[in-house]
Amino acid sequence: MKYLITAILLLVSLTASGAEKKTPCSTEEYRQFDFWVGDWEVFNPKGDKVGENTIEKILGGCSLQESWRGASGNIGHSYNIYDGATSSWHQTWVDNGGMLLKLDGGMVGDSMVMKGTTQGKSGVVHNKIRWTPAEGSVKQVWSVSTDNGESWQVIFDGLYKKKVGES
Repeated sequence: MKYLITAILLLVSLTASGAEKKTPCSTEEYRQFDFWVGDWEVFNPKGDKVGENTIEKILGGCSLQESWRGASGNIGHSYNIYDGATSSWHQTWVDNGGMLLKLDGGMVGDSMVMKGTTQGKSGVVHNKIRWTPAEGSVKQVWSVSTDNGESWQVIFDGLYKKKVGES
């Protein structure tokens, strides 16, 4: 019996030490949105600065945290994470105007595209946001539809440029 217990303990010890220890959030899917990480100045198509945004990796690289400060005084934050259970990205956005936006999506070509719905004064509003990396910058276009996706209106068109001193 003593030899059996010793053998079992040895087997358990060898199995545990030889087992691969998987690091959470280590697959390449968790890196898909890393092109957005950085300290940014954000400009509209006319070249006017509309805000600043800091995107940082948090929680051991499992999530991205966004901290937005608009030129008009609006402030917002989002948390972004790849959900391995659904094989999709998720963003939850909140701001100082009381807006809550929940988006889901993933990579479409070179762009991160997420969609979600909110409740507007006249009914459901469909939201679609696309982030596209381009030569060290990131283009973000946010479109909305109030006719179930028949037509779309761009409500935000921003070009993210790294702040001076950022690489």
